[in-house]
Amino acid sequence: MKDRKVLNIQTAINFIENNIDKKLSLCMIAQALNYSKYHLHRMFNEVLGMTIHEYIQRRQLTEAAKWLIFSKKSIIDIAILCGYESQQAFTLVFKEMYKETPAVYRRRGIFYPLQLRFNLYDKEEKKFSLKDIRLAKFEDIPIWLELVKMVISGYPNFNKVDYLIKLKNCIIEKRALILKDGNIAIGIMAFSYETNNIEFWGVHPQYKKENIAYKFLKKLIIDFLPEKNISITTYRENDKADIGYRDEIKQLGFIEKELLIEYGYPTQRFVFKGMNINVKNEL
Repeated sequence: MKDRKVLNIQTAINFIENNIDKKLSLCMIAQALNYSKYHLHRMFNEVLGMTIHEYIQRRQLTEAAKWLIFSKKSIIDIAILCGYESQQAFTLVFKEMYKETPAVYRRRGIFYPLQLRFNLYDKEEKKFSLKDIRLAKFEDIPIWLELVKMVISGYPNFNKVDYLIKLKNCIIEKRALILKDGNIAIGIMAFSYETNNIEFWGVHPQYKKENIAYKFLKKLIIDFLPEKNISITTYRENDKADIGYRDEIKQLGFIEKELLIEYGYPTQRFVFKGMNINVKNEL
């Protein structure tokens, strides 16, 4: 990596991952890596769209969920491994994120991650247009899934096996879009012709400031679902697990509709209210 900012953040991520079973803090990480904690906090949030505290919490809770399902560790031992001083404190935070207590989650026996490890790369300055967004092919599946790992926090109750089956169907039915930068997927979208619903939509954190999501929405409207009431579901208001997906959708022009329960998780449907599309500026 040549970009010093990206290198510093990846170094911080590597430190977090190597110490994921310890009580971690911004001060501890900054001191261990000889960084300014204020500078590190600002860089992390700027590039990844979440704070170091959010990343640590979500990664440790994901590991906790994994231990609950795949190990015989007691809940108090798992709580301590995640840096919590009591089972009660751990249970409170776990329930805020997973919508059920650790004990109930363990009995249900189905693992899904809140956050997977971020792996960054040194990207070049480059502009992308609507023409760069194309239908995905089967050979794109590996890099598509790599991006899914980066944006998994936006999709509660994610199941990789079910998702892969649905993704292959989306590719066959020509309703999966991808944008690549070299050999890396930086934007993906799966949608339904039948319901006009966006079923999956993700943008690489390093590209969020380049209006990639906006370009995908325009591509969808112009080439695939013209004059349709496009919808999407996301977190409900004040859901602690949401790190900004709801606000991003609203900023793009989606308005709130009915509350739903999807795969046992409370969500809300949003419908696109339309925008002034200037095609020439994006082609």
